[in-house]
Amino acid sequence: MPARPKTSLRGLRTFCVAARHESFTQAADELFITASAVSHQVKGLEQELDVQLFVRGSRELKLTETGKAFFDEVEPLIERLDAIAGSYRKDGPSRSIRISVQPFFASEYFVPRLSEFTAEHPNIDIQVGTSDESSEKHPADVDLSVRLFKSPPENLASHLLFPLRMVPTGSPDFKKNMVVRKKKIVTEFPLIVHETRPKAWKRWSKDSGIALPKDSKVTRLDSMIAVVRAAERGIGAALVPVPLADQWFKQGSIVRLFRNEFVADVSYYLVYRKERAGDPDVCLLRDWILQKFADST
Repeated sequence: MPARPKTSLRGLRTFCVAARHESFTQAADELFITASAVSHQVKGLEQELDVQLFVRGSRELKLTETGKAFFDEVEPLIERLDAIAGSYRKDGPSRSIRISVQPFFASEYFVPRLSEFTAEHPNIDIQVGTSDESSEKHPADVDLSVRLFKSPPENLASHLLFPLRMVPTGSPDFKKNMVVRKKKIVTEFPLIVHETRPKAWKRWSKDSGIALPKDSKVTRLDSMIAVVRAAERGIGAALVPVPLADQWFKQGSIVRLFRNEFVADVSYYLVYRKERAGDPDVCLLRDWILQKFADST
């Protein structure tokens, strides 16, 4: 009986890159080949396995359930092969960790402290992505990520950092002009609203017992950095996360308008795929993050 042909390692690697991006074009950019070459290699793998790995639409590419299961099993093997090959290079092993952190967390809290880790581990390159992807989603192309989850994700290794706590803030002049009588704000109180949390001000008002003026002017922004900048410039009052905004308070560019905080129903978690739990470099960064950021209340 003739031996079955061996599956192409190149085809498996190409499939994994395409699966991470769910895009033949982005996979082609990463692999320095054409999108048609990526499509051809994936099609060959599908024919060899006699399964459909992707659903191909006119504008999007999605993994099938079989494709997702196949990716979850194959990608750790490809990464392990890369690690073994890297350990035999004459210039020493290639050590790099990819982490995705939401922009405000990254700029105000994570990156300012990152030099401590790189000083302790100069041979590890850290690639920080500031993707603002939706909550409860771990990007497929990174080793670790810091994301907001309502509860620990079942399909990922996770570590609680701290709950999302938000406090009303404004410029110093904004606070001077604010008047509160009998737990009701009686002066104009324009609101700055982050689009991902449109009901946060109502929740804060209900929890604190402080009534907001009716028909307040609302400015909606799609990034927390823009929200804080708007508050700094006196455009209105903004709910900002603590302790992420602590540096802004220390500088005095924004101040707390009330002591009452709004505790959201989500928390920051450090997450990664369970099969990466034994990776020494991932463990180093994980332990450092937990030491520096967990339970910061």
